[in-house]
Amino acid sequence: MPSALNPSLAQFRRKPKLLPAERYVEGILSGDRVYLGQAITLIESNISSHQSVAQTIITACLPHSGKSQRIGITGTPGVGKSTFIEASGLHLIDDHQRKVAVLAIDPSSQVNRGSILGDKTRMERLSRREEAFIRPSPAGTTLGGVARKTRESIILCEAAGYDTILIETVGVGQSEIAVHSMVDCFLLLLLPGAGDELQGIKRGIVEMADLVFINKAEAERKQLAKQAQKAYRNAIHLFAKKESDWTAEIHLGSALQQIGLPEIWERIQTYFEHIQRNQFLVTHRQEQANYWLSESIEDALKQWFYGDEAIQAKLDTLRAKVMRQELSPFAVAELLLKEKL
Repeated sequence: MPSALNPSLAQFRRKPKLLPAERYVEGILSGDRVYLGQAITLIESNISSHQSVAQTIITACLPHSGKSQRIGITGTPGVGKSTFIEASGLHLIDDHQRKVAVLAIDPSSQVNRGSILGDKTRMERLSRREEAFIRPSPAGTTLGGVARKTRESIILCEAAGYDTILIETVGVGQSEIAVHSMVDCFLLLLLPGAGDELQGIKRGIVEMADLVFINKAEAERKQLAKQAQKAYRNAIHLFAKKESDWTAEIHLGSALQQIGLPEIWERIQTYFEHIQRNQFLVTHRQEQANYWLSESIEDALKQWFYGDEAIQAKLDTLRAKVMRQELSPFAVAELLLKEKL
């Protein structure tokens, strides 16, 4: 069991006594990691009383949020994301006096619960630091739900004083798009070797990247990494110009051997200076807020509709008729919506 590997994980399974929202807010604003973790647990909960308190906490924390650098980190399995995040977190804390929060997007965690718990165990050095907060992925059966809870968790982490928020994609596929919709900078980790059709990475994900870090570029792999760097640089010129007016950069290094980490984080800071100077950071966050407003409305409407037991019972019957082509899907949808209204 995961608790045998890391007993501290038990705190994430305990159900804390529900306190007044003000207590959580006071604790979060004072930087208390226990209150922060408990408040995020309320965000993750589907219990209506927990959600009510959670929304009050979020509203109170909003004026204290928005001051961090939100950075998404993705890459193929085995690329070394956990090692990179832990080494980066320690570098930012020790050399730049930053406070680092690590969150994850992993819709599969509800099923296997393995990956992010393992990541937390592997990031043991970082998790012991007072300046760091590492949170397992919110439980959820849908990517949209997980992503919404992660975005709300970002607000609380920022209010608690974390000035660097690292959002890791643990799942694959659409999770990268979800992460991109809530971060300022998108960092793609790759392995040396560019001759394998972009290593299974979809072109769209490469296009989203603001910076690329080719990890494990040491010893005999260094030459291979340089070839990959050249190939990706050539590929970038084929992509459309970014709205941020920033050209993606490709860097080499090794998180395990601490090679190239100061340089990649220096370039990340240069990127943030660039998007602050041209006002892209402000407009980008406004667009993200509008996007999540629309997503939240759609999510609420779905819950309002599908949560109706009477509608659900009729839907099951009518769905069978649709599948037998006895009724039109559009007619059934209109019928049920009119009944709900």
